[in-house]
This record gives sequence, C-alpha cells and structure tokens, in this order.
Amino acid sequence: MIIKILGPGCTNCVNLERVTREAVADLGIAATIEKVTDYPTIAGFGVMSTPGLVVDGKVILSGRVPTAAHVRELLAPLAS
Repeated sequence: MIIKILGPGCTNCVNLERVTREAVADLGIAATIEKVTDYPTIAGFGVMSTPGLVVDGKVILSGRVPTAAHVRELLAPLAS
C-alpha cells in the first residue's frame, strides 16, 4: 500500500501524517507513507484544499485532519 500525504507542510499536514502513521501501525499494515509538497502534483490529484490523503492513487480524504480512529476506518477495507 502506498499512502501519500498531500500538503505544503503546514500543521494540519503534519497532524495528518501523525494520525495516518498511528493508524497504519495499529492495523499492522505494510505501507509506504510519502509526503507530497509539490503544488502541481497535489492539484493533479484534484485536491484544492489540503491536507489530502491518497491511498494507492485514490484520494480518500481532503481538507481536514481526521482522528486516527477515522483513518483506521478508511484504511481497514483497503488493507484486505
């Protein structure tokens, strides 16, 4: 699984990365987590409001920071 955190590196982006790493660890998922700060790349995903969360090329969340529990709920079906 490849997870991308989209955003310029703001506090919300840092928090999204933190809760995503926590969720991945809790679920025991083998995942690569990458930070994407390049605006043309972020826009290429159609994300106009950061932070954004992309899993295997699909945007699953943008514009807010969820809880680690919510990220677990989003990732669990994708990990199967």
